[in-house]
Amino acid sequence: MIKRRSFIVILVLVVAGFLFNQCTQTVQRSNDARGEGYAGAATCVKCHADIAVSYAATAHANSTAPATRARIAGSFHKDSNHYEYNPHMKVVMKEQDGRFYQAAVQDGVERAAFPFDIVIGSGRKAQTFLYWYGANAFQLPVTYSVAAKAWVNSPNYPADKIRFDRMIPIGCFECHSSYIERTAIRAQKGYRVDDFNPNNIIYGIDCERCHGPAAAHVAYQEEHPSEKIAKYITSYKSLSNLQRLENCAACHSGIHEPLRTPFGFKPGELLKDYFQPDAVQQAASELDVHGNQYQLLQASKCFKNSAQQMSCSSCHNPHKQERDNLQVLSTRCMSCHVPGGKQFCLFADKVGSVITTNCIDCHMPARASQVITLKGEGQNRATPNLVRSHLISVYPDVAKKELGRLGNRGK
Repeated sequence: MIKRRSFIVILVLVVAGFLFNQCTQTVQRSNDARGEGYAGAATCVKCHADIAVSYAATAHANSTAPATRARIAGSFHKDSNHYEYNPHMKVVMKEQDGRFYQAAVQDGVERAAFPFDIVIGSGRKAQTFLYWYGANAFQLPVTYSVAAKAWVNSPNYPADKIRFDRMIPIGCFECHSSYIERTAIRAQKGYRVDDFNPNNIIYGIDCERCHGPAAAHVAYQEEHPSEKIAKYITSYKSLSNLQRLENCAACHSGIHEPLRTPFGFKPGELLKDYFQPDAVQQAASELDVHGNQYQLLQASKCFKNSAQQMSCSSCHNPHKQERDNLQVLSTRCMSCHVPGGKQFCLFADKVGSVITTNCIDCHMPARASQVITLKGEGQNRATPNLVRSHLISVYPDVAKKELGRLGNRGK
């Protein structure tokens, strides 16, 4: 009897070891740049094809990309392919041998040219561009403004000289891509310099950046195709509201001093484990609209009156490109602000049914960012880079203008 029990125990251990080894081998077979545990977004498509197709059109999916002609929004036509600093000096966008360049031209003579290697920005508002020089990424001096439909000076670059020497740190990649391999951190002239492996980058925000490493999940679901309950991946429904918020806030909460790279941030974790606490607490009215969506939402009455149960997904479906569909977004406002109820718009009777198609422009107006400014040719003042404020509130000046416009439409 004892021998039989020992045999059974040994057999169970052997089988368990074999299964563990198979799972481990499946995980390690991943070619994802992030390494063990990650499956790569392409593996998600097999089971989530509809979501993958829809998500491919979103700004998150296109926040960074290799620089190709299809990806670069600006014109390379000879009548609109330059940014002029003054009559003697300009940057010309040109194509040569299948690659695209920004060339510094002085008095008709080309002095330097560097390639478009990376596009940052989906092309909805603006795009800026990086080039590789060895292990370092640098920003090109000219950006494209979609609002102005023109090439403009890159944010905070000098307006009187052409420079190609702004080195890009890992922080820019941490919010605009899913991964890049940093090979070294070193000091140069009193500044920190990040060295990278240009061949080990995952562009855009992919599935596993938000949902966490999925290799074990993929391996299990492939072995058990009839299993409908997702295994070995964090369910969004299982997260607390704070965890849901901070899953987005890893990128949408401004610039913080990191304790460790947010590339490792996974669903269920909290910002305090990745970033130093803010040394200065700014009033919501002082926060820039670029990147501070989390703090602005937290300061909103809607958030506070929801007993802090409102999250980003209360309004946003991150798998769909809905940013310009104000009627759909307004419908989500009305899940709480029910038409005819006490919390509905006080001006509904005056404006009419058209009020139900757009709550957003009144209560979340587009504001100019002071962090990202874009200056076109011959402009003394920058073209405003407008970002939707997530401080949901009553803005009397905006309300007066919008109510007048909606009232005219409703008549």
